[in-house]
Amino acid sequence: MEKFKVPVAVVVLIARNVGGINQILLQRRQNTGFGDGMWDFACSGHVEEGESLTAACSRECCEELGISADAQDFEFFTLFYKRDGQVTYVNPYFVLQKFMGEPHICEPHKCAELEWFCADNLPEDLLPDRKAAYNALMQGLPYVEYTT
Repeated sequence: MEKFKVPVAVVVLIARNVGGINQILLQRRQNTGFGDGMWDFACSGHVEEGESLTAACSRECCEELGISADAQDFEFFTLFYKRDGQVTYVNPYFVLQKFMGEPHICEPHKCAELEWFCADNLPEDLLPDRKAAYNALMQGLPYVEYTT
């Protein structure tokens, strides 16, 4: 095992309130080798060397959804230490409610659909770790150890 090689990937839950109904933006994954065909939070990605977590969030939102947001608009809500088989990840999760532009699919080779869902009625085929992260948000849990 190589030391000091645990990847960090930020995950952004994009939320809005329309007519008093809380909504979450989800994407259906495709051609990624991870969770293809399932719903996922609309934005996630690896943190590049020397990049802050919120800078990674902002970059990924622009690359994947064509939206922009200021670093201070990303609200941290939980940290996942995730072991998925032989792979270990550290995933800081953020909520974004204030952004500029209209989210749209910028990487059609990785994303089959983009849809707003009522926060109280998320799809059954949402990635299990994203369900766990959403539950952590609802319960106010700042740290989760997640193993598949």
